[in-house]
Amino acid sequence: MATYTHGQPSLSLEDGKLRRPMIIEIIEKKIEYLRKEKTLNIYGTAFLGTAASFSGIMANFIFRHCFKVKHDALKTYASLTTLPFLSTVVTYKLLVTDALYLGNISQENCVLRSSLISIICGVLYPCGLAFSKNGRLAVKYHTVPLPPKGRVLLYWLLLCQTEIKAMMIPLVLETAFGIFNGLQHYARFESRRENCT
Repeated sequence: MATYTHGQPSLSLEDGKLRRPMIIEIIEKKIEYLRKEKTLNIYGTAFLGTAASFSGIMANFIFRHCFKVKHDALKTYASLTTLPFLSTVVTYKLLVTDALYLGNISQENCVLRSSLISIICGVLYPCGLAFSKNGRLAVKYHTVPLPPKGRVLLYWLLLCQTEIKAMMIPLVLETAFGIFNGLQHYARFESRRENCT
């Protein structure tokens, strides 16, 4: 048999009715906070993906000019806009966002992963994709002289050596965007974790 002492809260039916709306209100506030937090994360990831799309457009323009390709412009521009965007967003979510939510990533590791994703998916992947697509079109429509046997890749790299240096601009920008986004994402995650505890 429980006895009531001065200082202990008394448990009654009314207290249970009052606590339930308070708990529901706290849960609703936490859910709303998490929704805001996820939209902020989506904006940073979408920004990286958009920068990768612009890098793909620039790479396609450079390689189309180098190989003197005039055919299938819509097809190459469409693929070089969407594929870098999607690959950047998916890779960032898998390697940075999910690792942050699991809690096994430091700030330095987050920034490193974010910058590497922006370099690989935002610059190197669009360059390789534009090189292969426009190289195939150049061979198909005979817009550049065919290379000698055995050294096809070296021949094409020497053909567009000076123009490819313009891709240093997106490389620097993507690296800066990746570092900034990684720092901002980690700071937001830490503040959210402190607020939840």
